[in-house]
Amino acid sequence: MLPAGQSAPKSSLQTGSTPSRWTSPMTIDEGRRQFEVNVFGAMALTRLVLPHMQKQKWGTIVNITSMGGKIYTPLGGWYHGTKFALEALSDALRLEVAPFGIDVVVIEPGGIATEWGGIAADNLDAVSKDSAYKRQADAVSKSLRSEANSNRNSPPSVVADAIGKAVTARHPKTRYAIGFGAKPLIASRNILTDRQFDPVITRATGVPRD
Repeated sequence: MLPAGQSAPKSSLQTGSTPSRWTSPMTIDEGRRQFEVNVFGAMALTRLVLPHMQKQKWGTIVNITSMGGKIYTPLGGWYHGTKFALEALSDALRLEVAPFGIDVVVIEPGGIATEWGGIAADNLDAVSKDSAYKRQADAVSKSLRSEANSNRNSPPSVVADAIGKAVTARHPKTRYAIGFGAKPLIASRNILTDRQFDPVITRATGVPRD
């Protein structure tokens, strides 16, 4: 929410994330670390900037989640948990700070051409080599590397553009689903039942179901 005549907010905050680590082969301590970065870190930054925004009666908070905050993949539960949590916290925060003229926006990237996929695959290989989930992990790792090397992923500029729109719009959207696959996958998840959506994900990741 921008004051009349104001083209861009003087105050904005963007929070991001850490590369994924994995659910079943991963320790509780690693899970906590991921929540510390992706959830508690984002909220700590938000708490630091909120008093300034509340005093001036406007501003925009931009949280970078993921399409992974709306969908799920095998062995990615900790990562998805952080993104689902940040989505919910952003929704609640939006209602809480609206009386102060502050907007809360969520950016939900899909496939983006960065090093994330390769890093995530390396992490998965490391934690699963002696795990009962190695067969699944090998399939997910192969899928991640394939996607990382794909020309289908969107350039990082689409994320920057979405952030730019969010912080300059007088009335920004509450969510921007951007990048390869984000909109169709989120839409499919909203339409399909769990039993219908599960095979979509297992086929996409190549994970065996037996």
